[in-house]
Amino acid sequence: MPSEPKINESGVAASETETPASPDELMRTANARIAELEQENQSLRDRWLRAEAEIANVRTRAKREVEEARLYAVQAFARDTAEAAENLRRGLDSLPKSAPDEPEVVSRLREGFAGVERGLLAALERNGVRRIDPTGATFDPNLHQAMAEQATEDHPPGTVLSAWTPAWTLNGRLLRPAMVVVAKTAPAELAGPRGAAPERGKARHGAADLDETA
Repeated sequence: MPSEPKINESGVAASETETPASPDELMRTANARIAELEQENQSLRDRWLRAEAEIANVRTRAKREVEEARLYAVQAFARDTAEAAENLRRGLDSLPKSAPDEPEVVSRLREGFAGVERGLLAALERNGVRRIDPTGATFDPNLHQAMAEQATEDHPPGTVLSAWTPAWTLNGRLLRPAMVVVAKTAPAELAGPRGAAPERGKARHGAADLDETA
């Protein structure tokens, strides 16, 4: 039995009112659909690239955190060991200066302590801990802690004149800052005429003297 023709809202058969789409209309419809799909594809691709970038960032961050944990897990122990090395150096410095007529026991004691210090420093360096003597270097707030200033004309301002303690680092990261005495410009009244050097004993201050205005 033949199918009945579709009736539109006006009650007229569809075949009698609708005309087939022209090739141009079909092409426009197809192009519009293609453009829509391409836009959707580009949006999905952008989302995928962003997700890949985020995953790469997470992996990099996790790898860095693991590496830092490996390098600095012994930071507290290294700091305490550095303090012990400083105390050993203070003990060596407290011994009398070497003299030809000193008792043999004192010489052996000094040599023994010096050997212990060399071994301890070598062991620390093998594990990434370094002792840095800042004397003569330019003051660096990342490594040095200024404990005093000393007026002088022999060194540029900001030069580390002496160090109460050295700086210690662990794989490049600061463990303990060096406590230092920093050079500053000598007051004008201490300078001689026409920039001449001041008299000995008047131009220099003790290492622990602080500028009253600092």
